[in-house]
Amino acid sequence: MTWAAFAEGAPDLATFARERLHGRVAYVATATREGAPRVHPVTPIIDGERLFLFMEPTSPKGHDLRHNPRYALHCSVEDSHGGGGEVFLRGRAEPVEDPALRALAVAAASYEVAERYVCFTLSVEQAVATRYTDAGPARERWRAD
Repeated sequence: MTWAAFAEGAPDLATFARERLHGRVAYVATATREGAPRVHPVTPIIDGERLFLFMEPTSPKGHDLRHNPRYALHCSVEDSHGGGGEVFLRGRAEPVEDPALRALAVAAASYEVAERYVCFTLSVEQAVATRYTDAGPARERWRAD
């Protein structure tokens, strides 16, 4: 499911997720060929329609995603009290081969994208947000049909 479909199905959650992820450091979890978990820092890009990641062509996360496209993405929190809240996404990654689609990702990036970087688009199959309030954590969940 594309970011746009996620945003249509859960607009408030998608807005919160975009605020916590776009152009900020987050962590993507992948699986090695042996099945071991691996976590990598990334800077997600959301152009309104899609969720993208760029990375070095030699990055282990790219190799992992080509072998097993499943990923989990978690925003970093601002402090030990969960400041700003948390977002967790799960889905599948697909390499971007289309130059026009890559150009959209480059245009939406919050940093300068090197030509050598490889690009992936990420589907959103599940999203969970946690906002921390005085009354305690408030969670919102969404899952693709």
